[in-house]
Formats: sequence, C-alpha cells, structure tokens
Amino acid sequence: MYRPVIASRKSYPLWVIILGVLAVGAVLGVTIGLLVHFLAVENKVYYYQGSFKVLNIPYNRNYERETSPESNDLSEILETKMVDAFQNSNIYRQYISSQIITLVPDNNSVTAHIWLVFKDPRSNKENTRRRIESILRQMLEKHSGSPTTDPTSLKLVEISKVDAEKMINNRCGRRPSMSATYDRIKGGSTAQKGEWPWQASLRVNGRHYCGASLIGARFLLTAAHCLQRTNNPKNLTISFGTEVSPPYMQHYVQEVIIHENYVKGDHHDDIAVIVLTERVLFKNDVHRVCLPEATQVFPPGEGVVVTGWGALSHSGESPLLLQKASVKIIDTNTCNAEEAYNGRILDTMLCAGYMEGNIDACQGDSGGPLVHPNSRGIWYLVGIVSWGHECGKINKPGVYMRVTAYRDWIASKTGI
Repeated sequence: MYRPVIASRKSYPLWVIILGVLAVGAVLGVTIGLLVHFLAVENKVYYYQGSFKVLNIPYNRNYERETSPESNDLSEILETKMVDAFQNSNIYRQYISSQIITLVPDNNSVTAHIWLVFKDPRSNKENTRRRIESILRQMLEKHSGSPTTDPTSLKLVEISKVDAEKMINNRCGRRPSMSATYDRIKGGSTAQKGEWPWQASLRVNGRHYCGASLIGARFLLTAAHCLQRTNNPKNLTISFGTEVSPPYMQHYVQEVIIHENYVKGDHHDDIAVIVLTERVLFKNDVHRVCLPEATQVFPPGEGVVVTGWGALSHSGESPLLLQKASVKIIDTNTCNAEEAYNGRILDTMLCAGYMEGNIDACQGDSGGPLVHPNSRGIWYLVGIVSWGHECGKINKPGVYMRVTAYRDWIASKTGI
C-alpha cells in the first residue's frame, strides 16, 4: 500500500528563532513608521477654488476682460489682501499661492473667483481647510478702506491638481514660478522647461524658420516677413516647447493672414496671424500669452524679455534649446538718432536692447515674442521680433512691431 510522503520537521536553534522574530519586528516597525510619517507628517500640496462678492461696484463689462485695467486693478487689490491675510496668519508656513482667476460683474457687485495652493500633512488637511476659510472670512469682514466685501458670500472647496492646473492654464500670461532674474539669442541663456509656454516655432517644410507667439487656442502672431519664403499653409507647421527638434505638440496651419499694408522688403506693418487647423490643448508648458490693451503704455527703460531659437551671433550657429535674454525698451527718439537708425523707427515700432550692444535678438528669432510682466506677474506680449542691423551691434538695438499699435487689427482678425 502506498502512503503519502510526510516531510520531516526540521528544528532550528533558539537563537536563530529569536533573530528571525526580531528581524520581522524591525521590518514591521520601519514599515509602520514610514506609513505613519507619510500619512501624518509628510507634506502634501492641496488646491482650492472659491469665490466671494465685492460690493458697491457699478456694473461694468470690463471686469470680465482679463486684460482690462479695471480687472487688473481690482484683482491686484484683492490678491494683495489675500497674501497679507495668509502671510500674517498662523498657517503662513503652509501657504504657497493665491490668485484671482476671474471677475464676474453683476448689479452693483463683482464676484471674485479665487485659486489657492497650500501644503500640509495629510492628517491636518481638514483643520487647515477650516483655517483657510476662517482667515478669508476675517479678511472679508474688515471694512477699513476699500473695496467692501461680503463675508457671507464666501465659498471654498478643495479641487484636484488636474483641475487646478486647468484653471491656471486657461488664463493668459501665467507660468510656473521661475527665477526672478532674467539671464542675459545673442548674450542670452537657455530657458527652463515651461518658462515661456507661449513660444512657438514656425516651421517651413519641417525646419525651424521663425518664432511665433500663441495668443489663443487656434491663433498665433508672427512677423509678416517670416512668410515671404512661402505663405502656403501646406508648407507650414507650428511646434512648441523648449527644444526646437524634434517638434513638440506639432500643429498644422489652416490659414495665414498677412497685414494688408505690408510690402515685401519693407519693415512697416511686419505682422501676421497664423490660424491653426485644430485647437491647442493648453498644458503647463504650452498656453497663451496676454495681449495688451491698445491704450497700455510700456515706457522706455522698462525691462522686457525676448526669446527664440535664433543664431547666438550674427551668421553664427543656432541653438537646439530655447534662449532668453533680458533687454530694456529704448526711447524712440534715441533709437532714431543719426548714429542709430536715423529716423527709420515708426510709431508702430519699438526698440529694445542696449545702445552699447551685445544682448539682442538675431536671425531665426524673427516673429517671436518680446514680453513684459505686470505687477501681478502676468506676462503681456509687447512686441514681435522684426528687424535690426546684424545682432548686438553698438547703436543698433533690435526693432519690434509694437503690439499695442496693432491691437485693433489683431482683434478684427481673431476676435481676441
């Protein structure tokens, strides 16, 4: 008769058993410790959206327009109040950021929609949310100065990171927090990923030819002279990102609209609109820049930034990574001096750079953006790279199409 085989039991010395128990206990202890630390101590980033009413403001549709003076002025006042409230509170260490996203005017009031970011251990999340709400309500109850706000109108909810990023990316001119210094394109330096999310590459037959600026889901601005070689949409594509090759988020062109008064070989009215076949999906590293109001003023001496994949020197090599350079707006009279451009700078143009040379846009930067941050850190398209004498020459700064001069023309072609 067959019998099943019974394995013999093996006995271990007592010291081996004790060591085994201690090892298992140590592993469990470390695992539990890490889990407790992660759940209770490790900081996590939380996002919130909310709203409240600002009272005693006569109805004005301009509050809806994100680039209007009315919208910017009220948003800046409210953002300053929020920053002060949180930084002077007992949760200032958890505070990261707060912004006004939109303003919605109504009869004798404006509803402000807000966006908040905090960090805190998971175990303290609910307590922090209550503190945020309490601080905001106290802020709204203070009626010293203006504007008057309604604390009973406050609403606040937690949102996901995806929804929070979508809210920001759908607004113009926002970008990730970057260094406040603009490094010295000729005399420039490499841009960080996502630093200039509106920068685009206009490609002719698959190769980078000029720069462009994303101003809407289907619209870009560039220089008219960039389309002299070909304005056939079939030969043109647009790509984004910091690397010029391989193309990132490539889009096809449906239509090119060149300014009616542009003349090939001349510098006046050197502006064009590019219409894409499909909408751009806005992301952290690809979204639109703000367009200034026609009345907005950017005075001489104002710091601006030019970006592009143009040559690093006149007739020199072109970089694979996007370059940035900090320059200053130059007074038109100075730029029109005899030793400079001798009267060739029109009111529709602006000069930016340095009269002593060195830092400048160059070949391949044409059509790209010249941008300026307002007091809220929101970036506006000031100029379009157009022309100049070589690159970085003394008394020959870069010349740009002045976007404010073409604001109505842009609106007539794009509806923006």
